[in-house]
Amino acid sequence: MALWNKKSRNRSAYTEVLEKLRKEFYMRWEKKNISSTQGLDEFSRLKTLGTGSFGRVLLVRYKDDNYYAMKCIEKVRIIKLKQVEHTLYEKRILEAIRFPFIISLEFSFKDNSYLYFVMPFINGGEMFTHLRRMRKFNEVLARFYASQVLLALEFLHFCDILYRDLKPENILIDSKGYLKIADLGFCKIVKGRTWTLCGTPEYIAPEIILSKGYGKAVDYWSFGVLLFEMSAGYPPFTSSDPMKVYERIISCKYKCPGSFSSELQDIIKNLLQLDLSR
Repeated sequence: MALWNKKSRNRSAYTEVLEKLRKEFYMRWEKKNISSTQGLDEFSRLKTLGTGSFGRVLLVRYKDDNYYAMKCIEKVRIIKLKQVEHTLYEKRILEAIRFPFIISLEFSFKDNSYLYFVMPFINGGEMFTHLRRMRKFNEVLARFYASQVLLALEFLHFCDILYRDLKPENILIDSKGYLKIADLGFCKIVKGRTWTLCGTPEYIAPEIILSKGYGKAVDYWSFGVLLFEMSAGYPPFTSSDPMKVYERIISCKYKCPGSFSSELQDIIKNLLQLDLSR
């Protein structure tokens, strides 16, 4: 009984923390366009970290000698591809979020050609890179990363936010080995269900593929796929043909490697669950 009471108190205290963070998130969210006084000339551009559909990401140094990742988004591109509203929505999410395991926006500004989103530079790189180098993570390391991802998802869901794009490429690892979930472009505040088809083929939940309307459960499906890939070195549903990937997801056909512990297999079985009532 004493142990149960202690767990109950701890859970209650954690819920209070989530309530406080949710309240702070929505206070920042309601402010909408939070303006920064910074400008491009206050940053030294050091090198290109990556390129994308709408521009590139630069490693920059601010005048206070701190390093940041600066996302430079071409206005012409997002207008042409009808992504203006989507981009501004992502900006609001990034501005409002403050959580240890999720990336946030430090500064934002614009000029005639670009929008600039400035975020902390996470110098350990993508989980994807480390996973390919190590081939797979042992269960202790996979559990360490999974616990942080789970806390991040729990916070997002407490704020009624669906993440919808969980995968190793969107997880950054810092110099101390802790992670940050990045790329919040598919995040959406949803209090009920939504029907948008989005995500990465190997990580998409069955209800998204079947256009049934979906909620928070899709992130836990993706979490199960991530846990499998971290521990096996490859995702559970694979094929060179995306349609075959979708077929395997819908039928939930996969096989765990013999190296998986019974506990890990049980967790994955419960996450990769076709029956949403369970």
